Amino acid sequence: MADPNTSPPITSPGSRPVTIYDVARQAGVAPSTVSRAFSRPGRVNAATAERIRRVARDLGYRTNPLARALSTARTRMIAIVVPDIGNPFFTQIVRGAQTAAGEAGYTVVLADAQESDRLERAALDRTVPAVDGVVLAGSRMSDSAIRMISKQKPVVVLNRAVVDVPCLVTDNARGARDAVAHLGGLGHQQIIYVAGPAASWADGMRWQSLREAAAEHDLQVRRIGPFSPDVPGGLQAAGQLRAQPASAVIAYNDQLAIGLIRGLTAGGLHVPRQVSVVGFDNIVAAELVTPGLTTVAAPLHTQGATATRHLLAMIEGRRGRTGEPAVLPVRLVVRGSTAQRSRKRISPASGTTSVSGSAWHAPMSTSAGSR
Repeated sequence: MADPNTSPPITSPGSRPVTIYDVARQAGVAPSTVSRAFSRPGRVNAATAERIRRVARDLGYRTNPLARALSTARTRMIAIVVPDIGNPFFTQIVRGAQTAAGEAGYTVVLADAQESDRLERAALDRTVPAVDGVVLAGSRMSDSAIRMISKQKPVVVLNRAVVDVPCLVTDNARGARDAVAHLGGLGHQQIIYVAGPAASWADGMRWQSLREAAAEHDLQVRRIGPFSPDVPGGLQAAGQLRAQPASAVIAYNDQLAIGLIRGLTAGGLHVPRQVSVVGFDNIVAAELVTPGLTTVAAPLHTQGATATRHLLAMIEGRRGRTGEPAVLPVRLVVRGSTAQRSRKRISPASGTTSVSGSAWHAPMSTSAGSR
């Protein structure tokens, strides 16, 4: 009887499709072992599974995901939902997820929520019935909505903490402390935080951590925004900074920081001689802009791969980690966008120069530790 998990490879006239039994015979294992190697690779010895896959490739055997789904209620597909497919922050996360999924014989379905909780929920309503699990990379939905999805299929959340759902975050607190310590060491006394989306959990954590770190270093910090987490958002923020400047700026992410540099430069301010700028994430563009962007680097590829492997383990029946979020380390990458605070104050409007004890005498409306 023809195996239901096979679909015919391209063959010459008169030849027959390769079945699971052909692979088993050639690999010297039982047909059930071949089946597990493709449906549950974690339950087959790694060397044996590799031998089976090699034999399958040589013979031209192909699994049929739809046929297998009928018999196992699995499609061997997982969904990754991102807030903005155009944001390069998510590129490495998706690639890490694809690497881990591919190693396990899974296919990744990508959905773009366009920074909208409504569109995100609509995409999940369409996608969840067709996949075995979901990775939410920076969800804009409410915690309760995420928990509802997790009751339907296994879910892992990235860059956010949700009670009763497995979560994986980067060390925002460490990143904020390192950025503040770096700027304080360069003599900056006042820092502006350029905020990202109001619905972003990471934005709230970074702002809170910056306030705490600034208080530890006896520095002042205030927040402007929110802004869209992209280059146009940074350009918009630059307009506000020119009116109420400070000698150092930390942006919610690298795209905002890059837009800031462009906007400040276009307005006659020099980065870093007059304004030092720090970003978050260390996307590829961070080292391509001029000056190179000082930023908090997150292990994005590792984050995507780790989340996916945890999700696949849950799909196989293991219990998901639902306590405190798993935390991945970060590191500060210092480039040319930060420098020693200058004692010269240059007005971007007039181009005149004066010497002062502070680089910018703009009032700081919010001190560290206040809301």
